Amino acid sequence: MLDYESKEKMLISTEKYSYYEFMYIIQDLIKHPIVRRMKVFNQHANTNCYQHCMQVAYYTYIVCKYLHLDYISATRGAMLHDLFLYDWHNHARPDKKWNNQHAFLHPKIALKNANEIFDLNAIEQDVILNHMWPVTIKFPHFRETVIVTFADKYSACRETFYYIIKLLHTKKFYKYAYVFLSLIVFRII
Repeated sequence: MLDYESKEKMLISTEKYSYYEFMYIIQDLIKHPIVRRMKVFNQHANTNCYQHCMQVAYYTYIVCKYLHLDYISATRGAMLHDLFLYDWHNHARPDKKWNNQHAFLHPKIALKNANEIFDLNAIEQDVILNHMWPVTIKFPHFRETVIVTFADKYSACRETFYYIIKLLHTKKFYKYAYVFLSLIVFRII
């Protein structure tokens, strides 16, 4: 007879969208020391670059698998899409000649870094290079890249939203401002 934990693992591993399959797809990436360095750099609000890439990769995995696309390449590309390895908030970059151009130039830096470490296929390269569309003019060449693009935007909005909600619930000033604005809105309605 199987114990509860074994049954739970079996159920999860036989699901259509398995967390274990997701982790298997990216295991060689997340074990690499350079990819792990993404944990040092802040991305959106309180989320570091590594966490952000993991979220985008998981959303990509689910959507691409559901749509019967190349979910493996898309997931791997999504995990590496922000491998730029600097703090874009304080402009502490190795190359100082392009300040305030992070949104436009970080995909090229991430692709260069990823190509130095891993052997990437065309979808993975396109995901990394074109994930900032429509901010950048370069249009994605694969459907998988479009999914990563939207997963990236969704993840960034979600991370920022939860950070703001946390501020509203933890700081006294923000609590009072929230109550005051709520009263004004309800009074108008």
